[in-house]
Amino acid sequence: MREKKGNEVMNERYSRQALFKPIGESGQEKINQKHVLIVGCGALGTANAANLVRSGIGKLTIIDRDYVELSNLQRQQLFTEKDAKNQIPKVVAAKERLKAINPEVEIAEHILDVTGEDFAPLLEGADLVIDATDNFDIRFIMNDLIHKYKLPWIFGSVVGSTGMSYTILPGETPCLACILDTTTMTGATCDSVGIIAPAVQMVVAHQSAEALKLLVEDEEALRTELVMFDLWSNQYQTIKVDRAKKADCPTCGTTPAYPALSYDERTKTEVLCGRNTVQIRAKREVILPDLARKLGRLGQVNVNDFLLSLQYDDLRIVIFKDGRTFIHGTDSVEQARKIYYQLVG
Repeated sequence: MREKKGNEVMNERYSRQALFKPIGESGQEKINQKHVLIVGCGALGTANAANLVRSGIGKLTIIDRDYVELSNLQRQQLFTEKDAKNQIPKVVAAKERLKAINPEVEIAEHILDVTGEDFAPLLEGADLVIDATDNFDIRFIMNDLIHKYKLPWIFGSVVGSTGMSYTILPGETPCLACILDTTTMTGATCDSVGIIAPAVQMVVAHQSAEALKLLVEDEEALRTELVMFDLWSNQYQTIKVDRAKKADCPTCGTTPAYPALSYDERTKTEVLCGRNTVQIRAKREVILPDLARKLGRLGQVNVNDFLLSLQYDDLRIVIFKDGRTFIHGTDSVEQARKIYYQLVG
């Protein structure tokens, strides 16, 4: 009798979604049996997670390395001021709210910084991965591993009033590395240029809709273009990127090498002995004048032909044009990495 009552409750819960013909009852059953992994539990991650839990996803895995701060509350919809005051890990706070929304969904939370070693085991059993990260180091690790395991994933990025999204199908579409070779990315971050919540919701609408299409196995309905928009200047465009796919791409080409999984390609951190400084080494070239303009609102910036320096609260940040960075004023690798990704992306 209890099981029957439970089924009645569940049928009522998803009744409006099942009435939508492209989903229907059969599609709803598929959603109830699927497992989605979301990497990042900030603005994009919390909103996508809420959408999926409300839609009746069978299992949701959420990954994030950070805790809730007051500045998150403007756009990260699952968190409260109490979470920020108590510095609750984002995945812990999110899981509590998500279970309150739909206790039938299995939710697994992981407090970790994504690396190849940590991320790979979590892909087992997943049907789809949603990108809700805040930096491209993690995205390139995701790009390589997800292609290696041949899982679909949905890229998303948002900053200021702009955003973009693209659905990547290993073996069919260009990978993220291919797209970045043909599409201009700003490198701006929320901490350097800010962000408005409606832009977050716009990206999430695209990501969650694509996720539902994949979960009900309606691949013909998938969007094949890269979506880009700027809500403040009223711009919206879709770009065909199918020709961006390269046969010699080290991730999705004919002989993949998955370079982001190589130790030499990773962002590395080390404490400089006796200097109260953390060095971060990343394989990326920085355009110093562009970065100086973005960081100017955060404090006094000095730049020359070789490096940029910024006084940021009690820390002094020095960024070289080869991507190497000194965070002076701390010997905490965790704090240094957090600040680096906030400023550089």
